Amino acid sequence: MTRNETKVVRVGNVLLGGGNPIRIQSMTNTKTADVKSTVDQILRLEDAGCEIIRCTVPDMESAAALAEIKKQIHIPLVADIHFDYRLAIAACENGADKIRINPGNIGSDERLKKVVDVCKERQIPIRVGVNAGSLDPEMEKLYGRSAEALSESAKRSVQIMEDAGFDNIVVAIKASNVRLCVESFRLFAKTCPYPLHVGLTEAGLTREGTIKSALAMGQLLSEGIGDTIRVSLTADPVEEVKAAKDILRFLDLRKFGPEIVSCPTCGRTNIDLIDLAGKAQKALEGFKTPMKVAVMGCVVNGPGEAKDADFGICGGKGMGLVIRKGEIVKKVPEEELLDALVEEARLYESTY
Repeated sequence: MTRNETKVVRVGNVLLGGGNPIRIQSMTNTKTADVKSTVDQILRLEDAGCEIIRCTVPDMESAAALAEIKKQIHIPLVADIHFDYRLAIAACENGADKIRINPGNIGSDERLKKVVDVCKERQIPIRVGVNAGSLDPEMEKLYGRSAEALSESAKRSVQIMEDAGFDNIVVAIKASNVRLCVESFRLFAKTCPYPLHVGLTEAGLTREGTIKSALAMGQLLSEGIGDTIRVSLTADPVEEVKAAKDILRFLDLRKFGPEIVSCPTCGRTNIDLIDLAGKAQKALEGFKTPMKVAVMGCVVNGPGEAKDADFGICGGKGMGLVIRKGEIVKKVPEEELLDALVEEARLYESTY
């Protein structure tokens, strides 16, 4: 099923599925029991554009800390639970907006049902998280480490919840292999009525992890599969949010602030375009209005290549052009190009 056809699930004040905007998630890497550090990181993530945040709950001290964390943040809080079902119950009691569990390591169907009962009573959704690294042993024995094993593991866990009269569910099926991840989601999405949280687990460092995540998510989101995403990077979680926004923006699924298009440079380039484009990106970071900005390297092709941009600049020899919708509006000295670009951004934002 595509995201327009799925059930709508409420996580705090955010709606998932049913054609609602695809939401951006991340996860803290602080010790959850350290309330100040955790809150400080979440506030940074909020400012970057994170819309749902997950915190690990490895012990009762962390579960108790959720109550205070929740008071100080502004986005839904998800409790990440492994192994001990009692931590899930404690997280619910301390205000978690959603519980994430991996049924493959929670212990037994009976323990899973105890979590379901509490979430049902409190109207807290559960995200079923199935990972290639921690599959249901029975499913792995039956299907091996395959897309079928991942999909069937998720179906089995969902069935247990449905049998208990619970359908407030979000599902994630993740692997670190792009093909396996994509195929698992495709299989499950054929019959799944629930919102899907998509992403590539253990994607790696910033460059490699972003590329791998974009390959997997790009395929799935283009097919209408996915209602919320996380780019899992070995990096500052803020980088995850930036990458997620870029993936959604470049697929024309969401709009976020300035998007810079720039040429790769060639022998015609007479300015330090790499430096200029970097400075332009930095200078425009504070703008929130969606805008497409061109930073081009020569006056031969620049105006034509920048026609799809809202505005931009095009470098020449000691000078450059300011462009709006492909039309040249003025010529300025090279050293004034960056300032001219920022001024165009201000003008565009004021009339947006």
